[in-house]
Amino acid sequence: MPRFDKYHEAVKNALVKDGWTITDDPLTLEFEDVFLYTDLGAERALAAEKGTQKIAVEIKVFGNRSLFNDLEKAVGQYQIYRIFLEKLEPERVVFMAISEEIFQKSFQRPSVKIVTAGLNIKLLVFNKEREEVVKWIS
Repeated sequence: MPRFDKYHEAVKNALVKDGWTITDDPLTLEFEDVFLYTDLGAERALAAEKGTQKIAVEIKVFGNRSLFNDLEKAVGQYQIYRIFLEKLEPERVVFMAISEEIFQKSFQRPSVKIVTAGLNIKLLVFNKEREEVVKWIS
């Protein structure tokens, strides 16, 4: 089983406040010879004709000295989860959850923006103190 990230509970609470139902904690992905665990699985009911929106959330702290070492690892994990989810649960969308502080300090840099845009990384930005979703970036 995976170890929870520092902000696991804050993100979980933020999602619930934002109207999501936590369905998996963690979300287990089983594909032939591998088991993977994303931090959270959640869903939110939409209008009846639209069905249910489902997401997988991978929480990232970015607490090391090198932003790009953290980013390389986070992007790799995100891409792996996205590839397996496309096969196993194509209706589920992967989001990388980052704190508002990290978003402002690091994810506004041109070098980071080009990576996230180029790889179409979806972000969930949360406030760790208020345990609230600040913004969704798709």
